[in-house]
Amino acid sequence: MATLQAAVAPSAASFASSTRAVVPNGECVSALAPRGSQCSRGLGRAASSGRSISLKSFDGLRGLNGGGLVSAVEALRSERSVVEEGVGYQPLRVYAARGSKKIEGRKLRVAVVGGGPAGGCAAETLAMGGIETFLIERKLDNAKPCGGAIPLCMVGEFDLPPEIIDRKVTKMKMISPSNVAVDVGKTLNDDEYIGMVRREVLDSFLRERAQKNGATIINGLFLRMEVPKDNDSPYKLHYTNFDGSSKVGTPAVLEVDAVIGADGANSRVAKDIDAGEYDYAIAFQERIKIPADKMEYYENLAEMYVGDDVSPDFYGWVFPKCDHVAVGTGTVINKPSIKKYQTATRNRAKDKIAGGKIIRVEAHPIPEHPRPRRVSSRVALVGDAAGYVTKCSGEGIYFAAKSGRMCAEAIVEGSANGTRMVDESDLRVYLDKWDKKYWATYKVLDILQKVFYRSNPAREAFVEMCADDYVQKMTFDSYLYKVVVPGNPLDDIKLAVNTIGSLIRANALRKESEKMTV
Repeated sequence: MATLQAAVAPSAASFASSTRAVVPNGECVSALAPRGSQCSRGLGRAASSGRSISLKSFDGLRGLNGGGLVSAVEALRSERSVVEEGVGYQPLRVYAARGSKKIEGRKLRVAVVGGGPAGGCAAETLAMGGIETFLIERKLDNAKPCGGAIPLCMVGEFDLPPEIIDRKVTKMKMISPSNVAVDVGKTLNDDEYIGMVRREVLDSFLRERAQKNGATIINGLFLRMEVPKDNDSPYKLHYTNFDGSSKVGTPAVLEVDAVIGADGANSRVAKDIDAGEYDYAIAFQERIKIPADKMEYYENLAEMYVGDDVSPDFYGWVFPKCDHVAVGTGTVINKPSIKKYQTATRNRAKDKIAGGKIIRVEAHPIPEHPRPRRVSSRVALVGDAAGYVTKCSGEGIYFAAKSGRMCAEAIVEGSANGTRMVDESDLRVYLDKWDKKYWATYKVLDILQKVFYRSNPAREAFVEMCADDYVQKMTFDSYLYKVVVPGNPLDDIKLAVNTIGSLIRANALRKESEKMTV
């Protein structure tokens, strides 16, 4: 149990001002306290008197997506005042000394459930950081239905070798409901590209690298987890072990100090910590082997189709792989019709994939927003299990790998390289960093999806905007390097005007279309 020393900084901060809680590893967690509330006054009195406050837990930020403010520390919940409209806020600093229990005779033990990009990167980071690491994955040859696009920055950041990248896409075609095609990629430099990978290749590489760095890979099916009632007892993970010769597997139990749930949209780890539900999309994809002359067309080209025929709320795609193309689509609001949308996507591209043979059919749920709870005690969710797939673009691979690494880094730092026990405050360091870094990205893409995917006229406007060089440059720079690129103010104004004009035309077209169908 950590002992926290609190000091209130006198300042007339705005509603959005946040507190900074320095947790055992020196990182900061945001929080908010109403100025003049019993909570802030109580901490202030403790600070001025120099006494320590023993806390049972530190809740930190509630999920930003939930819109909640912040829960105070558990020991002060009885004193917490209700946040009312118009109440001022002041910065509050809560400093934590290292008080976590030192582990004797062994290292911290962490289980990673799920062996995709999130799980593989988490396991590698943990193992390299001195943690005794176990990765549980049932399907070691799994090929998740995924477009397989990765940004350029991921190649360097995660040290991916060129041989696992099937194609380097430098050109894209955005194709509107009326089949107007816009070429995208004109602003790319010679050394810039979007990488195309097969998930079975990427996932296997990341798992094997984690194993080389010391992680233990278990070919097993995770079933359930017994959650301890105190801060020191282990989590008991029940799973079916398929490492032996038995085809049906054998029951097994693994005891660990902490758990990272990287087991996808249907996460059983999430269910065990009551992480809450979220809406999800169904992604459907066919891998189609097409004739060599057709494959030349897709050598460095990807296509995206929009329209009510291919999806009412997403897009269809044709992405090139090593010797075939991946053709797919997805939807949230009309899942039962996914095969109809897939047929329409295939028909839109039929001339370019003529003579092709379907070699694999894949379907999988894709989360649409972060779960209400992503950290609970010594358990954290990452990747699809946490809900880290962006709206509008449907991107998830980079964010899965990044979240797995960030979560593992927080555990390594909080445990002093596996020598101390971790608690919820250590895992919330990862959550706080994640929300600060990427919340705006998810919000903006959510808005774009709601604005431009709501009708065919809006989609026509979206494709029209994609023809603008400035739009392409800003979009690709942000996607390839995962940074918010500052724009030129004059060009931003011009873009805003063009966007409004496109939306006005789209709205007019929608009204005319509605009149014609009456």
